[in-house]
Amino acid sequence: MHDTAWLRVPLQRWRTLAKTASYYAVHLVVAAGVAYALTGDWWMALTLSLLEPTVQMLFFFVHEKLWEHEAQRAARAVRPAAGCA
Repeated sequence: MHDTAWLRVPLQRWRTLAKTASYYAVHLVVAAGVAYALTGDWWMALTLSLLEPTVQMLFFFVHEKLWEHEAQRAARAVRPAAGCA
């Protein structure tokens, strides 16, 4: 449903940005609801719902850098073998 609604926005760049922002908002609402259900404290729920995606974003960045490094290493290992043939 979320994806279908965003297909109506004509400009791809703005659609991607708006979709990202709305997905982040949906994530915060769901995370705050779950955190509130577990803690019974709205302040704690809001703190956790903001903290979790921020930490996740940082770990994703590190993950992508490691993944990119490994892909480049594998590409370097294949190049000399291709040059010998």
